[in-house]
Amino acid sequence: MEKSFIGNSNNKVRIINLYFEAVQKRYDFEIDEILTPSLGEFCIVETARGLEMGKVYTKAVYVDPDSITVPLKKVIRIAVDKDIERYHDLKIEAVKASYILKNKIKKFNLNMKSIETEFTFDRKKLIFYFASEDRVDFRELVKELASIFKIRIELRQIGVRDQAKLIGDCGVCGKPLCCKAFINKFDSVTIKMARDQSVSVSPTKMSGICGRLKCCLNFEYDQYAEKQRFFPEIGQSVSTPLGRGFVVSTNVLNDFLFINIPEKGVVKLELNEINFNREEKEKILKELQSKTIDLKEIENVE
Repeated sequence: MEKSFIGNSNNKVRIINLYFEAVQKRYDFEIDEILTPSLGEFCIVETARGLEMGKVYTKAVYVDPDSITVPLKKVIRIAVDKDIERYHDLKIEAVKASYILKNKIKKFNLNMKSIETEFTFDRKKLIFYFASEDRVDFRELVKELASIFKIRIELRQIGVRDQAKLIGDCGVCGKPLCCKAFINKFDSVTIKMARDQSVSVSPTKMSGICGRLKCCLNFEYDQYAEKQRFFPEIGQSVSTPLGRGFVVSTNVLNDFLFINIPEKGVVKLELNEINFNREEKEKILKELQSKTIDLKEIENVE
């Protein structure tokens, strides 16, 4: 079998990245030299939640110990057929448990929505993920669930972004949601990112199905922000070879603008053909920030 690792072992730590289906997230683990799992294989690991099984997402690599910011748990062993069978049995049990939770939510008339359910691999803990707009007093619910399943019960409230990630859907682009498809950790997305990329400052245009700003606004923002420094703002007065005019729109990636020049109409000009006052640009930026303050609730700042 071909060894599934990259690099050399000189004073370095060998780590592997595992994917956990229930929470749809990936985590790094330390792995011994004698273990060489292939991509897609399952491994048994000890986590803060207990014994769990994750799928190999990337091959094992050697990293400098100084680059590891948090202590890593170790891979215990590669899963065998019996482990995988147990894993699938627990998934079936988790589905049944989710139906019981939904019935109990109705019984106690709680304002919460069941999203995902999972047993840890050692079956010592049952975890329910739920969404709610309010704080929920579920103490009586936990007591009843514990009396039914006879194991430790944990209820975890998740945010709207995690809810969208777990449930999944298609975005307005027609493709599966980025959070569902490949995003492992949510980054902050702000109104400024949308405005700098000339996205319409409207909640319906900027928001994803979770009601927060679309994660994709973050993907190319660094390139936009870097080039935006050399451009005037929309509506700003600029001087051109055809006379003074006002900026109608910009295309920062291709270095051109559309300028409305009196008596000549809207014309397309290259960035190097215009001049503008940078102090005026800063003043316009401050005014725009004050106008978008009421949209702060849809920002993804976490």
